[in-house]
Amino acid sequence: MFDSGSSALPSFLALLLLPALMGTMACSDKKGQAPASAEKSHDQTAKGEQTAVLAGGCFWGVNAVFKHTKGVVNVVSGYSGGSALTAHYNVVSTGMTQHAESVKVTFDPSQISYADLLRVFFSVAHDPTQLNRQGPDEGTQYRSAVFYLNEEQKQIALAYIDQLTKAKVFVKPIVTKVVPLKEFYPAEEYHQNFAERNPNHPYIVACDLPKLTEFKKQFPDLYKP
Repeated sequence: MFDSGSSALPSFLALLLLPALMGTMACSDKKGQAPASAEKSHDQTAKGEQTAVLAGGCFWGVNAVFKHTKGVVNVVSGYSGGSALTAHYNVVSTGMTQHAESVKVTFDPSQISYADLLRVFFSVAHDPTQLNRQGPDEGTQYRSAVFYLNEEQKQIALAYIDQLTKAKVFVKPIVTKVVPLKEFYPAEEYHQNFAERNPNHPYIVACDLPKLTEFKKQFPDLYKP
């Protein structure tokens, strides 16, 4: 992604970069809408908040999608997969830290299930068939991964990937890794809620606003303004 620090690029530069960004974005290989998970939907009797950690390319867009998901209480952009010493944007960007740009999603299971979060993740938050990249971004830090917090999350994720594969939702194989979460490290403050704070940033316009448009179209029942 183009990291401009805490401010968006000037509008004239955005106009210059936008065509190039859009030209390098790879279109999704999804053949149709991802089906609902075979797992149960939200449990209205559930108590307390739960957490999901997901990685799907630049965390700006994934963060924006889940910020607009009903039942989600909070979303934090950060790094997962590496050590605390290397959990810094400039270091993670080298692709040598084992970290993936990821988001920690805190949600209310009485309003939305972990399985439904995965449906949004695989449908509109990213393309799970792109290996170590996402659109114009390349490197292992942009890999697709589900970092599970417990055995239940692991089994739900594996079952849903198997369901998507058997339904042939995607033309290419799903490359998402399902791995245990060792630790999540929040990213720098200027990365938090980046899309909402920088709606005219060329990367956001080209790569992330279309995700929100598609989200509203595919899942009007799960989208919140």
